[in-house]
Amino acid sequence: MPKSSGSIITVGITGASGAVYAQAVLRLLDADPRVQHVFLIASDAGTRLIATELDVVATDAKKLPSLLIGTAAKKIECLPNKDIGASIASGSARVDGMVVVPCSAGALGSIAAGTAADLLTRAADVCLKERCRLVLCLRETPLNRIQLENALRVHDAGATVMPAMPAFYYAPKKIEDLVEQFAYRVLAQLGLPQEKQYRWKGRKDESSATESQRQREKRRRS
Repeated sequence: MPKSSGSIITVGITGASGAVYAQAVLRLLDADPRVQHVFLIASDAGTRLIATELDVVATDAKKLPSLLIGTAAKKIECLPNKDIGASIASGSARVDGMVVVPCSAGALGSIAAGTAADLLTRAADVCLKERCRLVLCLRETPLNRIQLENALRVHDAGATVMPAMPAFYYAPKKIEDLVEQFAYRVLAQLGLPQEKQYRWKGRKDESSATESQRQREKRRRS
C-alpha cells in the first residue's frame, strides 16, 4: 500500500437489503482523491446479498471490488471475513473510519455486544475502542426493543447509527438519485464531504409568496 496522507476507510457489507448503497459508497471512495485505501469486508450473507440484488458473483474475492464498481478499483482491497488476523483487526493499524452498509440487525447486535467473532465485527470493535469514526447504516424495519437498545448501545459507545433512509425533499427523479444522495451523506459522516451533496437552503417565506399571489391577482383584475 503506497504511503500518503490520504484517508484509509473500511467498508463492511452484511446481509441486510441495500447492496446498491454499498456499491455507491465504494464508487465514491475509489474516485475520491482524498482517499488512499479502502478495505472491503463482506460477510457470507453480504456476499449472497450482492449476488441477489446486483447479480455480481466473484469466484475470486480479489475481483469483487472491480466487479462491484465497474472500474479497476485499484484502491480497494477485499479481505476475507474469516481472516481475524488481518491488519485492521488490530488497533495499531491505521484506519480513519469504517462504514457498515447495509448493516443488518444481527451485525448491529454483534457490534453492540462486542463479540468480535469475525473480521467485520472485530474491525468495528477496533474503531470503537480507538475512537475512530464508525457509521452503521442499519437496514431493518420495524425495529423491536432489542434492536433499539442495541442501536442506543453502539451510539453511546461512539458509533453513528445512520439508518438507510433516503430523503425526498430535494425532489429526486429516479432511484439512483436517492442512492447517490444517501451515499454522499455517508461519506460526509466519514469526514469526506461531497460537493454534489444536496444541502437544504431554506424554504421561500410563505407569507411573501402569498402576498405576491395577491398582487398578481389584483393586477389581473384591474
